[in-house]
Amino acid sequence: MKKRKFSIADILLFVFILLLVIPQTRKPIQVALSSVKMQFFSPSPLDKEDQAKLSPFAYKVSTLDGTNTSIEIGGNKVTFIGYWATWCPPCIAEMPSIQKLYDDYGTSVEFVLLTHEKTEVVQRFLDKKKFSLPVYIPRMQAPELLHGNSIPTNFIIDRSGKIIIKETGATDWNAEKIRTILDGLIAS
Repeated sequence: MKKRKFSIADILLFVFILLLVIPQTRKPIQVALSSVKMQFFSPSPLDKEDQAKLSPFAYKVSTLDGTNTSIEIGGNKVTFIGYWATWCPPCIAEMPSIQKLYDDYGTSVEFVLLTHEKTEVVQRFLDKKKFSLPVYIPRMQAPELLHGNSIPTNFIIDRSGKIIIKETGATDWNAEKIRTILDGLIAS
């Protein structure tokens, strides 16, 4: 009988699986894998017949400093809504692209990033990553049309409240395709 030798591929697979099992290394690997996926997929607008329209509403939220406020959704401003968490690897992977988009469109698009985490945890995460995104804690249930099955779930909503894009999973929100869509929505 021939004795089987381990190939380099076998050893690498074993090390990769081992790294996924160890909690301290799992999250960075998942973030890296999500980042790789983002390079190949960018969101597309929903088909016209699937673009549901929200009735304008005031989304009651709290800022990270505890101030209660509300944000008009479908109130004549293009809106980017994102549901995320600091512990979510795909959320972490897409945050730099959302930050870049916010840096360029923050005055013409309403950015609303929502999480249910403790404000101290969120603020620490934003400070560590040097993100200046507007993050809020919801104080009300969102309309059914803004529900998602998992995080991250993000929406781009036009001025009239029509959901143009709904995307779940890590996405490159700074892609040229998204910028073109936003430019068109802002101009209309």
